[in-house]
Amino acid sequence: MNACEPKGPQGEPTCPAWLDAVAKEAWNQLIPMLSAMGVLTRIDGNALVRYCRTWSRWRKAEAFIEQRGEVYPIKDEQGQIRCVQQWPQVAIAHKLALTLLRMEQEFGMTPAARTRIQVPLPPAEPDEFDKFLASGVIGKIG
Repeated sequence: MNACEPKGPQGEPTCPAWLDAVAKEAWNQLIPMLSAMGVLTRIDGNALVRYCRTWSRWRKAEAFIEQRGEVYPIKDEQGQIRCVQQWPQVAIAHKLALTLLRMEQEFGMTPAARTRIQVPLPPAEPDEFDKFLASGVIGKIG
């Protein structure tokens, strides 16, 4: 752990009203999970906005591909299929998926990324035995 690491302001960032519905849904799913992991502060809002907008665009590209497939036919003047061409959305979805993966790694949202993130653990609650020892009863016996 980096003892000199700057800490962001405590709390959760606020979801911007201008995010589309898919991005807001992603935001609302991520905020509680990232908060529970202890990796989210208010300053992370802009990065999370970019992630959620990228997620929304990726979903739109994937929906296009699901509806139309990955390729379309190119026909010659006689109407015969000459070759097939990949829809631009296939390349868009691929590029956005790579961008999402990089952002997910920043927030510790992949198994490998979580092995590289260190978050301070909250102090452990003392159990009954620890409370008994701290009470000083042992020193009073004898």
